[in-house]
Amino acid sequence: MAKKELKDMTLEELWELFPIFLVEPNKEWDENYREEEKRIKIILSAFDVKRVSHVGSTAVKGIWAKNIVDILVEVAPCAELYPIAEKLANNGYIIMNVSPDRISLNRGYTADGFTDKVYHLHLRHEGDNDELYFRDYLNDHPLVAKEYEKLKLSLWKKFEHDRDGYTAAKTDFIRTATEQAKQEFGKRY
Repeated sequence: MAKKELKDMTLEELWELFPIFLVEPNKEWDENYREEEKRIKIILSAFDVKRVSHVGSTAVKGIWAKNIVDILVEVAPCAELYPIAEKLANNGYIIMNVSPDRISLNRGYTADGFTDKVYHLHLRHEGDNDELYFRDYLNDHPLVAKEYEKLKLSLWKKFEHDRDGYTAAKTDFIRTATEQAKQEFGKRY
């Protein structure tokens, strides 16, 4: 019997194949980000990319995280997102979620599971970047970062095969820290 392709799998099958798992901080995350940032800038050289940023827990110093590097790509406010996403899809990314103002893509997911390097790319218009505030706040406040790590570790096994549940359970913490960051940092971004 032929192996199912990712696009043919149910959400439950995908969650089983790609469980939530956390690992200790890894110095390779920054290197992996820089390598992928260069690649993205080359792929998207014909588009008006305003900023490429390392976000998510792998961008926070000293905390456990999923072994997945999150990348935020901000483009000009008037740019059409879908042609940019298609260009990324033609270069190894998988379009996962499309809404009018945001597109999520992944790289490193196969029908056999994760590859060695896995990326989540968040394609947005310039200024839709709360992740930058959250990242900076945790890096500037190590005790808050450790609280976040503790929360994630407590949720790991409970939501190992439920990404939506895992994300939802972190939402209040993230929202609160992001609002505190915006108060502290003002219009940094």
